[in-house]
Amino acid sequence: MKEEAIKVGDKAPDFELERQDGGLFRLYDLIGKKSVVLYFYPKDSTPGCTKQACEFRDQYEVFKEHGAEVVGISSDSVESHQKFEEAYKLPFLLLSDKGGQIRKLFGVPRKLGLLPGRVTYIIDQEGVVRYVFNSMTKPLEHVSTALEVLNEINSKEKHFKTA
Repeated sequence: MKEEAIKVGDKAPDFELERQDGGLFRLYDLIGKKSVVLYFYPKDSTPGCTKQACEFRDQYEVFKEHGAEVVGISSDSVESHQKFEEAYKLPFLLLSDKGGQIRKLFGVPRKLGLLPGRVTYIIDQEGVVRYVFNSMTKPLEHVSTALEVLNEINSKEKHFKTA
């Protein structure tokens, strides 16, 4: 039975995975405090994934200004994530989804049935998925699109608070 893909408007499923520092990350520990930019990527240290991670790194302060945390997920090991983080000075969490359980939980598609897909989810403070961006070939657009969506979410929330 195929898992149903998470769509805009769905409540993001909670999950727990090991971080690159060996500790545990739980999605719902952030919900209520921050928006979450959850991005699934194929593999540490490959050209597209490195480009994407470095762009998230370069824009990380902007994400924080938007009240968002960036979290990367692949099926690489904790050790692989540690090397990736150190090599590129990544300031955000990388989670190890060894058996691809969380990838399945979110319904992230595989490319050509083999390669793990590249999908970014923008989850608001209430835990609702506000945007899904799926593109294997445009790793940098995941970052710029995520910033645009967060900007939109933040300006709407400000509008409601002042209205």
